[in-house]
Amino acid sequence: MAYFISLPTFSDERGSLTVIEKILPFDIKRVFYIYYMNGQRGGHKHKKTVQALVPLNGKYKITVFDKNNEEKIYNLDSPNQCLILEPSDWHTMDGFSKNSILLVFASEYFDTDDYIYER
Repeated sequence: MAYFISLPTFSDERGSLTVIEKILPFDIKRVFYIYYMNGQRGGHKHKKTVQALVPLNGKYKITVFDKNNEEKIYNLDSPNQCLILEPSDWHTMDGFSKNSILLVFASEYFDTDDYIYER
């Protein structure tokens, strides 16, 4: 099942710095970001890929169905949050606020054969 990890963040009068180093449960092979969203994204799970979602800007709703088909909704709204999605987590992303940017780290390179669209 998906779970949150807190990213180390250092703040002072100059602003905040968030670090992603030695905290993800996988080696990063792919990085992408999603922005200018109009509607739902996702609608799949993976055979092998683990993903880490970080909301750089804005708010999002991630709906996850785990391998037992149990539903859980995660609200992402802080850049020091990181939602880990296991390969068996069928997920959708929606409820994007204006000017939102969602950063995604993946454990595998892109492979169309890794996607499973049936829940």
